[in-house]
Amino acid sequence: MTAGPDSLARLKTSKPPTPGPRHLQSAQRAKEEHPLKQVQVIDSHTGGEPTRTVALVTEPRSSDAMVGALLCEPCEANCITGVIFFNNSGCLGMCGHGTIGVVATLAYLGRIEPGHYRIETPVGIVGATLNEDGTVTLENVPSYRWAAAIDVEVPGYGKVTGDVAYGGNWFFLVKHHPYAIERKNLEQLIGFTWAIRQALTANKIQGAEGGEIDHIELHSPSPTPGVDSRNFVLCPGREYDRSPCGTGTSAKLACLYAEGLLAPGQVWRQESVIGSVFEGCFALREGKLLPSITGSAFITAESTLILDPRDAFCWGIGAL
Repeated sequence: MTAGPDSLARLKTSKPPTPGPRHLQSAQRAKEEHPLKQVQVIDSHTGGEPTRTVALVTEPRSSDAMVGALLCEPCEANCITGVIFFNNSGCLGMCGHGTIGVVATLAYLGRIEPGHYRIETPVGIVGATLNEDGTVTLENVPSYRWAAAIDVEVPGYGKVTGDVAYGGNWFFLVKHHPYAIERKNLEQLIGFTWAIRQALTANKIQGAEGGEIDHIELHSPSPTPGVDSRNFVLCPGREYDRSPCGTGTSAKLACLYAEGLLAPGQVWRQESVIGSVFEGCFALREGKLLPSITGSAFITAESTLILDPRDAFCWGIGAL
């Protein structure tokens, strides 16, 4: 039986029935038996890469691209907050774009004004300056190149050569590859870098003290005037970074310095696959390379997440 024009018109104009006492009692009883929880979150993006402060980044509430920032009490009294970053695959040692997003969020909440602050992360204390123009300059943990020109045989692609470097996370940086770093090539870029990641694991290629190399970074010259390089970064959960990646840019600065291609204080402008740009430079102190990364974050939402204990996906699809 099909619905004719008259029945469709009635459907559009009809009003839902008013809940009676029995319906209201049932709804109230459900609330009492299964109390809902609420979590306040603020979303931002840094160069296109999203950050959610403070929780729940998996589907169905979010997407694989989202990075969470869980704020916590710092151990050091001179730090404004501690933060644990995590994404669709688990916790991250450090997150550059996420730190910029956290600072922008704290400013939005009125907790900080322009100035310099210290933030605790799992890999150490980082500095962050909220500049007068709203940009944020991250002073990252010491970064370094661990190994140069490492060859790995990647099934389906052949030999790939890259550097192993640390910028708060471990990276395998590849300069010579067959792909143009453009959005139209995202599927090929993801497939290629994921294959590299798997090959590194299979061949037990690691960072210092057995550190897992869980970020793969491709580089090429940028066609944008005034920009030094364009990159593509694959994150641990097989999602790509929309921003130029703060820890990845830090690792790149360390490699450039090791090759004698960048001097302390010299600015390096790093572009992402979607065209957003970070400005990076570094200082040398007591033999350590300390990167500074400047970028902008923008608040995109302030919302309340509803947690219903009856929902099988209450804590996200990835939690099953």
